[in-house]
Amino acid sequence: MKLTGIHFLLSYRCTDECDHCFVWGSPAARGTFTLSQIRDVLRQGQELGTVEVVYFEGGEPFLFYPIMVEGLREAALLGFRRGIVTNSYWATSVEDAVHWLRPIAEIGVNDLSLSSDLFHGEAMMTQLAKNGIEAAKQLGIPQYLSVIEIPQGCNSYTPSEKGEPITGGQVRFRGRAVAKLAEGVPRQPWTEFVECPCEDFANPGRVHVDAFGHVHLCQGVLMGNLWQQPLKEIVASYDPAAHPIIGPLMESGPVALVQRYDLPHEDTYIDACHLCYLARDQLRSRFPEYLAPATVYGEL
Repeated sequence: MKLTGIHFLLSYRCTDECDHCFVWGSPAARGTFTLSQIRDVLRQGQELGTVEVVYFEGGEPFLFYPIMVEGLREAALLGFRRGIVTNSYWATSVEDAVHWLRPIAEIGVNDLSLSSDLFHGEAMMTQLAKNGIEAAKQLGIPQYLSVIEIPQGCNSYTPSEKGEPITGGQVRFRGRAVAKLAEGVPRQPWTEFVECPCEDFANPGRVHVDAFGHVHLCQGVLMGNLWQQPLKEIVASYDPAAHPIIGPLMESGPVALVQRYDLPHEDTYIDACHLCYLARDQLRSRFPEYLAPATVYGEL
């Protein structure tokens, strides 16, 4: 395994409670990095020797703006490429957005991703996103700018390469989408979901890390805890076939999870994520060190 990317879930807290959110982001959510913790993770990433890029995501990372900016600055000093994913709540006008983005432009980012769709506003391209885009242009950021658009009323999304960041597409039915969006969506027999279409668990490439120390292979599926074991050791000891969740998923997808652990299930599901998420939710008490935190499973 060659880990090249660390994505900070800077906080599970968010300005909104979007129906499609993987991690149940919410104003009530808890779990936010301190600057000291960010430094610790960056140091561990540097010691690993293979990490090239770090992202700041959430929740909404701009809610903890000074910590995010300082994290970006320290990542730049260590030579990491840098990215941010935000819902643009701060871009209330172009002038305001310029002030928010100027310190980031001065540090430099390699990707600034703005969420803009009907889950975040009243139009696919929200006014907040438009303000953020115009501000980014004024500051010379546009070559690094992308917009994440997730249409409503869609089944599922398979990226072109497993493990790649989402840059568009359709709803994946895990997290809050299972509770809020599943009704009335066409389904398929559960036996159809014999692979994970989203992640390359044999060579994951990037992980998400939260303030609880959890190292996520997929949101809510853990490979270890940074506060209990150094990242270098977690990566070196990673054995996907022996992992009680990843092993079955690599063998034959979510179907294998159900079969190996003899889980109750319905006859049909929307997509592989839908079956996998509900199967994992049933297994949390059995494998708490691999399926956490509770926030990602809707317990705020």
